[in-house]
Amino acid sequence: MAWHCNGVTNQEMVTKLKETGILATARAEAAMLAVDRARYCHEADPYLDRPRKIGYNVTISAPHMHAYALSILSDQLFDGARALDVGSGSGYLSACMAFMVGPRGRVIGIEHIPELIEVSTRNVREDCPHFLKDGRLKFIGKIIGTNA
Repeated sequence: MAWHCNGVTNQEMVTKLKETGILATARAEAAMLAVDRARYCHEADPYLDRPRKIGYNVTISAPHMHAYALSILSDQLFDGARALDVGSGSGYLSACMAFMVGPRGRVIGIEHIPELIEVSTRNVREDCPHFLKDGRLKFIGKIIGTNA
């Protein structure tokens, strides 16, 4: 099951998610291969199938959760689609969505922790900078309880 989807590399992790049937569509598989989890999870062993701390009392979900979400949303994340990722955290799922919607699509990642907006933007800039440059991915946020 999910705990058997650990990998040493991004490709190995994705292959195991596919072999178990958790990663159920070719488009979701392509997205997870294109977006390297290690760029969004900076702890040791980023390809273990478990949640990992990303700071600010927040975790990045386990890879099998991302695989389920992307597989289920594959038909909605078509070329040119628009998507909103609420609680975008590290930016990983937003980046996978941006891959799936293509250069004509748009993904907005919304996050209430300002530092994570900076972290996610930096993560994407290091992994898939063209997502930010071509405007298909943007992170936004507002501090809750203020007028900022």
